[in-house]
Amino acid sequence: MQRVDRFRRITQVFLQKNIFQQLQQKQPVIFPTAATFRKLASNERLFSSSSQVKMSYGIVERGCPNSLEYRVFFSGPNGNTVSPFHDIPLFANTEKTVMNMVVEIPRWTNSKMEICKEEKMNPIKQDVKKGALRYVKNVFPHHGYIWNYGALPQTWEDPKHETPETKTLGDNDPLDVCEIGQKVHKRGAVIQVKVLGVMCLIDEGETDWKVLAIDVTDPLASDLNDIEDVEKHMPGFLKATYEWFKIYKIPDGKPENKFAFNGEAKNKEYAMKVVNECNKQWQQLIGKECDNHGIACENTSVASSPYKITPEDGKKIVETQPQLGAAKPVADEIDKWHYVKL
Repeated sequence: MQRVDRFRRITQVFLQKNIFQQLQQKQPVIFPTAATFRKLASNERLFSSSSQVKMSYGIVERGCPNSLEYRVFFSGPNGNTVSPFHDIPLFANTEKTVMNMVVEIPRWTNSKMEICKEEKMNPIKQDVKKGALRYVKNVFPHHGYIWNYGALPQTWEDPKHETPETKTLGDNDPLDVCEIGQKVHKRGAVIQVKVLGVMCLIDEGETDWKVLAIDVTDPLASDLNDIEDVEKHMPGFLKATYEWFKIYKIPDGKPENKFAFNGEAKNKEYAMKVVNECNKQWQQLIGKECDNHGIACENTSVASSPYKITPEDGKKIVETQPQLGAAKPVADEIDKWHYVKL
């Protein structure tokens, strides 16, 4: 369809310049110059061009994987240390229809990794409970996380903001994302996704949004544009997602999780409302317009932020960490199946 549109536009240009008439009358043909085509392409959208800005990010691992010291720091396109919370843009295109997502947990894995909001430059680290590293249990028939799990940068669920529909406050974290495509992404990957919908988990009395999205390069991406498309093309997946969040803490002795909206996934329009609200809340946070609630807001690229530091200072934060070492062994218990009866 895009090619047809392009040729239709080209035909329009030929008509505008009377080229077909010149050919019929066997007159010398004066073709538009390259500059003219470029101008017309700009004015008339003659050629389809992506406005998506894809920036490359790298990771710097420190400490030993599977240890309390393990950290994953981020570097930007220019090599400077960046915060995955604050420096990576939320929107990946000018139309604000594609988002950047920071992958914290690859699909099928169990380590509960997350952006550390309390440490400077917000590296990814493994969550700790009572001094021990956290792993999600394999609750039959699910193995680990059933999506690529991560966060939307430059979003924040303000713990003082009450969601009218739930009467609960934000959880003081960036927005969580479940990327439902077929590729297993690596920890620390920054991928481009489009939002399809959102679920609302009520986690220990706090609002905990779970944005549902798909990698824009996924084979199904063109078919998935709203939440109803997920059930159409991936039958059972929304039900499995609801079940996973409902039961995943039960093997740890906790009750099943509760949901707003009876567990229903809200549509794209509603989800984008949540995303934009949380982006505005982040802007207040990074602009020091509200209390930071213990969040480390250091960044190296947000020009208007009072928390901005120099690239040199960002590099020093990484250099204070121990060098990358060999991964520590993981207990066999991690692979155990757990069975839950509701």
